[in-house]
Amino acid sequence: MHISEGVLSLPVLAGGAALGLAGVAWGLRRLPMDHLPQTAVLSAAFFVAGLIHVPIPPAQVHLLLNGMLGLILGPAAFPAIFVALSLQALLFQFGGLTTLGINTCNMALPALLSWFCLRRLLFRGRLCRLLAGALAGLSGVLGSGLLLALSLALSGEDFYQLAVLILLAHIPVMVIEGVITALLAEFLAQVRPELLAGPGRPLR
Repeated sequence: MHISEGVLSLPVLAGGAALGLAGVAWGLRRLPMDHLPQTAVLSAAFFVAGLIHVPIPPAQVHLLLNGMLGLILGPAAFPAIFVALSLQALLFQFGGLTTLGINTCNMALPALLSWFCLRRLLFRGRLCRLLAGALAGLSGVLGSGLLLALSLALSGEDFYQLAVLILLAHIPVMVIEGVITALLAEFLAQVRPELLAGPGRPLR
């Protein structure tokens, strides 16, 4: 879901840059020092997931894992996603530097929504945890797709049809990511519950 250089209008780019900068600054302020290794690992997972592209006409799609990042990191998902997208843009030319702000917002805002709405379900037993993971994975891709479509639509009527096609192409990814995120949440609960629960809150 990377938006490339030269696609968006200047007002959309400026708004995305401002909002992205604010989100990264807020996330860094909310990031405890002892969570830096955990944040780095999840940022790396997001980075790797974005490199595996599957052709689903009319676009190439990939896993995001932004819903999972949101459940675990909360506001720190903003800087984690920003770092991963920056490296993808610099090393592989995925997206671009001018679109870094809007791409960060498109993927981090749904992650933040997952944290706000679903995190409490992680601590209410296995079924609730699986449900939280599934909804986080699905809503992460759906939210990012909707924001991407909105970004394109705000840049001109010529992009309306492209926005709809890209959103439709990501419907299979929503289902796949929902399953993967649910299984990942349960796996972490069994082997590394401290990663899922955060400091000072045991996972039951």
